[in-house]
Amino acid sequence: MRVLVTRPEPDGERTAAKLRDRGCEVMLAPLLRVEPVEAVLDGAWHVVALTSVNAVRAIAGHPKLKKLLALPAYAVGGRTADAAVALGFVNVVSADGDAGDLVRVMKTHLRGGARVLHLAGEDRAGDLAGGLAGAAIDVETVVVYRAVAASAFPQDVRDALSAGKLDGVLHFSRRTAETYIDCAATAGISDQALAPVHYCLSQQVAEPLAAAGAGIIRTAGRPAEAALLDLVRG
Repeated sequence: MRVLVTRPEPDGERTAAKLRDRGCEVMLAPLLRVEPVEAVLDGAWHVVALTSVNAVRAIAGHPKLKKLLALPAYAVGGRTADAAVALGFVNVVSADGDAGDLVRVMKTHLRGGARVLHLAGEDRAGDLAGGLAGAAIDVETVVVYRAVAASAFPQDVRDALSAGKLDGVLHFSRRTAETYIDCAATAGISDQALAPVHYCLSQQVAEPLAAAGAGIIRTAGRPAEAALLDLVRG
């Protein structure tokens, strides 16, 4: 089975290695490039919220890192939690899910009046501040990274899609799925690009592909890489 992985590096290559272990032939097209954003982190907070491993990477060299590491951290899932521990956070709680799961966990653990620093990207799928507002938990969202979309497919990927040589495409975010559709339109191969099986991390990720007319979409039962890879057969 020949599949395309569209997620940014370094995660794309890590996912590709797992797929190769399952017997897949893998092509890579990182449709987003993640880059840090200069951020001011001078406030006073009780906890840190992390909704992406990219946020952890973005603060690795920040001058206020030592101050942040002293705070408890709430992570959206296991990979983000692992990255936070590796960076130096000692007290880390993982919601093992998506932004909604993180809201539920934080409501359970925190009291009203708690001040939360949400380290986030420019484009966010969930509304952590809105989700916690009803519990009187104050969230300050600070953008620490951005994802820059590609304007075109790499030539080898364009050729493979045009020739119908790819069996499946893996999509890990709604933004990546939208960028995939845009790149296909730019290349004039929308029909060919929508023809493979599209494996999506969540229903939200799948929505733009369904709207564009993708014929076969398979969605992971939970928003985790392992669940998505279990859909793919080598």
